[in-house]
Amino acid sequence: MAKKTYDLLFKLLLIGDSGVGKTCLLFRFSDDTFSTTFISTIGIDFKIKTVELNGKKIKLQIWDTAGQERFHTITTSYYRGAMGIMLVYDITQEKTFDNIAKWLRNIQEHANEDVEKMLLGNKCDMEDKRMINKDRGESIAKENGIKFLETSAKANINVEQAFMTLAADILKKYPQRETGSSGVVKPDEGSSSGSGPKCCP
Repeated sequence: MAKKTYDLLFKLLLIGDSGVGKTCLLFRFSDDTFSTTFISTIGIDFKIKTVELNGKKIKLQIWDTAGQERFHTITTSYYRGAMGIMLVYDITQEKTFDNIAKWLRNIQEHANEDVEKMLLGNKCDMEDKRMINKDRGESIAKENGIKFLETSAKANINVEQAFMTLAADILKKYPQRETGSSGVVKPDEGSSSGSGPKCCP
């Protein structure tokens, strides 16, 4: 069997309305690239990046969900097992900020109770088109007891910091885990007997 090249695996999820820049944030963090030509994510996509935190190699599996309403039934199943969730809005689009409350409800309904959350106000390089001031982002984050950052995938502002902070917050919850455990829940043995194919995202 191949030797594992990491100590822990963290599953992170990016959620928010379509067009807020989730895919751009993911590509900036994973590949340090930026493009304005992304097409809308269809369903779900993910990237993997291994980082080092507190002397541990942590493999981040970052899922990028589709923001469009018609994909919500697909994406809700990905909340299960997510250890960290980033809620993203666009500081130039009022509606994307208003919908954060809806996304928070989705997390409450579908995610694990102890999931780490972070709010990101993206596109902060577009100051001339800003519609949501920073105080509003900070206050909704404070109300919900989550961290907040303004980011720009284009100008590479706070992107790495956002992902690394979220990963560090998850790691704080796992001091008791042995280095050998990967942080992944394995499906129960014997549960697949004769019940057809099982999908575990």
